[in-house]
Amino acid sequence: MTLQNSICAARRAKLLGELPINSVVLVHSGEELIRNHDVDYPFRALSDFNYLTGFAEPDSVLVLVKKAEETAVIFCRPKDPEQETWQGRRLGVDKAAATLGVNQAFAIEQLDEQAEIFLENIEHVFFSFSQLAFWQPKLLNWLPKLKSKVRKGIQAPSQLRDLDLILHELRLIKSADELQLLRQAAQISVQGHLSALKMTRPGQFEYQIQASLEHTFKQLGSPRVAFNSIVAGGENACILHYTENDAVLKHGDLILVDAGAEFAGYAGDITTTFPVSGQFSVAQKQLYEIVLAAQQAAIAVIKPGVAYNQIHLAAAKVIIAGLVKLGLLQGEESELLKDESYKRFFMHGTGHWLGRDVHDVGLYKINGDWRDLELGMVVTVEPGIYIPSESEGVDSKYWGIGIRIEDDVWVTDTGCEVLTHGLPRTPEEIEQWMKNNSLH
Repeated sequence: MTLQNSICAARRAKLLGELPINSVVLVHSGEELIRNHDVDYPFRALSDFNYLTGFAEPDSVLVLVKKAEETAVIFCRPKDPEQETWQGRRLGVDKAAATLGVNQAFAIEQLDEQAEIFLENIEHVFFSFSQLAFWQPKLLNWLPKLKSKVRKGIQAPSQLRDLDLILHELRLIKSADELQLLRQAAQISVQGHLSALKMTRPGQFEYQIQASLEHTFKQLGSPRVAFNSIVAGGENACILHYTENDAVLKHGDLILVDAGAEFAGYAGDITTTFPVSGQFSVAQKQLYEIVLAAQQAAIAVIKPGVAYNQIHLAAAKVIIAGLVKLGLLQGEESELLKDESYKRFFMHGTGHWLGRDVHDVGLYKINGDWRDLELGMVVTVEPGIYIPSESEGVDSKYWGIGIRIEDDVWVTDTGCEVLTHGLPRTPEEIEQWMKNNSLH
């Protein structure tokens, strides 16, 4: 058995260990989607499926059966020379069980037939309710047929349950092997952002910076971005999910780059903000230093046992104090935090879970209370300040400035570790780095 197979087998065993006897788990890989007429979107297997199988082909299903014994079964596309000539190679049914380290393999066309066998005398059926549109018609076909066999002494499942509540909690805590992949995704992402710093100058288009960034990702082994890259010059940075990336970069503006590489199925996620012409203005530097101090304060509180929302509160307090000092907010800092009036300029949270998905899975609250951080969690820390032009009551020197600073942070046994180390972060470091390394 390969290392990948043994890792996936251990994950499946751990998942089944959380389930009651007489359970079946159904996990779908996802389907190929058409972009325009006959052009496919690039396929990426759904994260839950790949996490449990290491398999990346579309139109595949994993079935896990927990009775007296545990069984793992894969359904996949059969070999088809004609289709493979046009669309690419398939693993095929004959090699699937041995290659993936599962007990049995069937053609995906046999799913209906075999499901009725696997589901006999099963009480609990677990699947992701986010995939209800895929599973509902199949269950509506399978369950009545099973119920019709009652006089033969066969029982049909009586409990349909959401797999996400269990599987996503397992995915939330990263193992040592996952942490190594996240480190690589993080450091590839760092190098991409350094390439963006090198390439930036007035007159460039945002997409040219994006091209340099993503070129570096691929050169270093990342097959794809973890999410659509944000390369936002000037006031475009005040649009949180700006992805047009088609504007010209102007002298005197900042550029905000939010991008991350995917490596072996794991995501990096970094945001850098820096001056297009290599020099911060006084107003830009004032706001940047507030955001950087907020990020440092947030990272400083991260350790096991700290409630998740304390990360945001630490950042928000620093941002509020800084904006009050500059006159952008008025009032008592404690009241500004309580009534959330600071959200005019800092309207998003300070981070999210990170893993196979850039906004990774796992609950943030348990029974209504913010959960405590635990060893093995990975979070992003990304405070920001955004001041669109024509902002009422704000000095015009701050108009059109959007700043966000983001790093990926692993919760260690005693504190935390920043995985995305290696970037210039202070204004002085950024200016000096751009002066020494610019390609223009």
